[in-house]
Amino acid sequence: MEDKKILSYMREMLNSNEKLDCGTAFKIAKKFSKNIEEIGKLANENNIRIDNCELGQFGHLDFEKGKIEVLKELEPKLDHKRRIFCEEARDIAQKSCSLKSMRSALKAYKIDVKYCKLGCFKEKKGKQFIIRTKTWIENSDGDLLFGKGKTELLELIGQTGSLLHASKLMGINYKKAWMHLQVLQKNSQEILVSTRQGRSKESGTKLTPRAIELMENFALLQKDIEEYANKRFKELFLKHKKN
Repeated sequence: MEDKKILSYMREMLNSNEKLDCGTAFKIAKKFSKNIEEIGKLANENNIRIDNCELGQFGHLDFEKGKIEVLKELEPKLDHKRRIFCEEARDIAQKSCSLKSMRSALKAYKIDVKYCKLGCFKEKKGKQFIIRTKTWIENSDGDLLFGKGKTELLELIGQTGSLLHASKLMGINYKKAWMHLQVLQKNSQEILVSTRQGRSKESGTKLTPRAIELMENFALLQKDIEEYANKRFKELFLKHKKN
């Protein structure tokens, strides 16, 4: 009898595409004091499809720029294939950030979710071939201009407005972070940050418009390279699977 009541309520809560949003499913589970797995099973048995995964695996929810501090929370939970359990990702989001920040970080840093609590997707069987790319920019002397490692510092400065806070999030001391920044500015021959001095050692550090432009262009370059590499990889290595 209770399942019929839940099912009736579930159908009332379907979205405009006649699907049940992931977030709505969790609210229904809470409302009826059910495990989310039970809600997923009931939906599946009655051919109700789940939509708009709150971790961004499918659907049309919005994203923001991925935050490195969220990545730092995720990394200890990742397996060797850079995957995380649905439940663990949601727990981190509840304690440390938000679901929007979580799905944005998962997307930005290419982290997959496994074992959906609603049962929406299953583990892929068999060995999978994956192409990986790594991009960095050097000057004619071989000095690093832009790459994922040191430019992580710039991202954190942009997010925190502080070189000191950025260094803490990276797990390095202030002096080492300052040296990283000086090397980047010297090699790129660009002014990347502006610092306001106050009574304390540092009252605020901001990225210059040029630094933001360089970071955005580098991100676009990485995206273009990854998309081409993935497309070409499929053409060369996976074409036999289509036959």
